[in-house]
Amino acid sequence: MVSESRSKIMSTIHGKNTKPELTVRRYLWHNGFRYRLNNPRLPGHPDLVLRKYRTCIFVNGCFWHGHEGCKYFRMPKTNVDFWTKKINRNRERDKQEQQLLAKMGWHVISIWECELKPKNCYKTLESLAFTLNHIFLQDHSMKYELPEEENDISLAAEPNDGTI
Repeated sequence: MVSESRSKIMSTIHGKNTKPELTVRRYLWHNGFRYRLNNPRLPGHPDLVLRKYRTCIFVNGCFWHGHEGCKYFRMPKTNVDFWTKKINRNRERDKQEQQLLAKMGWHVISIWECELKPKNCYKTLESLAFTLNHIFLQDHSMKYELPEEENDISLAAEPNDGTI
């Protein structure tokens, strides 16, 4: 009986197109960032994938991903063993997926649901845009190597007879 009611509750939880995710998507799109949704080829199926920036964005719910120190995360008082195991599994899975993505050369950004509450939303989204632009500039900046200086070669415009 308990597992039936739990499965009914769990079936109403949606992992895609959540309000926090839509907030991030709307902001990025209106600011010229283009992305793909839930890429099945990447570990963890990131919520947003920005190929141009080699960046994956995860928009995490504070409860489901166990956001430590957040007022929106607290362990339920009933069925504590189940919830502890579930949230710890989610945390471990998140960590493993982020490590795999990093090994593949992707930048990983996690945005917490609480960071998108009205009080902090604008600051969080501006910080996200700044970070994406920084990543792009860092990854696409040209590296110029300075030529090795050779002491024996003089410039063609200078006389080599020492009459300067």
